[in-house]
Amino acid sequence: MELIEHPPILRVPHIPDQVLYMWIVMAVLVVVSIVATRRLHLVPHGTQNMMEVILEQFVKELDETIGHDGRRYLPLIATLGLFILTSNLMGLVPGLVAPTANLNTTAACALIVFFTYHWIGARKQGVIPYLKHFAGPVPTLLKPLMFVIEIISHCARPLSLSLRLFGNMMAGHILLAIFFFMMGLDGMLGWALSGSLGGILIGAPATLIMVVFVVGFLLPLKILVALIQTFIFCKLAMLYIAAAVEETEHH
Repeated sequence: MELIEHPPILRVPHIPDQVLYMWIVMAVLVVVSIVATRRLHLVPHGTQNMMEVILEQFVKELDETIGHDGRRYLPLIATLGLFILTSNLMGLVPGLVAPTANLNTTAACALIVFFTYHWIGARKQGVIPYLKHFAGPVPTLLKPLMFVIEIISHCARPLSLSLRLFGNMMAGHILLAIFFFMMGLDGMLGWALSGSLGGILIGAPATLIMVVFVVGFLLPLKILVALIQTFIFCKLAMLYIAAAVEETEHH
């Protein structure tokens, strides 16, 4: 990666890039929240309207996945969703770093979900009843085997959550970096500006084609992937919480 991309425009010694830009994402979200709630209006507009639309989508998904009682988990799901979405979109800006393109960040988000939904399930049902449901509705002789299988399945969840988000963001980041490298002064654009016949006949048209491809297709695709990956992460978190409280809600 270091061969095809430039270092980020903002770096602080002894602080990893993903940590620094994670702080920037949090600062952006804090500022947006303050602006959106500073002067609340009965008929929302501007930033307040944008945030209300986003939060309404989270509420809708919580109602559909967990039920009306799922709204109590809105702060967790919405915070994760807004943080992941902003981090994903930050990677589209040249010179900035997407924190979610680093496995440490995605693993931290996945572990938050992992420990939270187990804590919710144990608090709702009690520790012993919650552990019993891991054995499932199977014959007594198979319960120990089912319990082990369920433990392995639950331990794999943070791994799949973190790797899926990290893999998609890193893949898009590498693809954009390759195209920027090919279009830059060290690539086709530099060849076109060299004044040589080959640069004028090949370099200039190739640069134009790549710019149109990146702006017209690759960037919109990256935005779509950022939205989809945010939705998948939050949806899975809701499903895990729904499964953890399912037994209690049923009774």
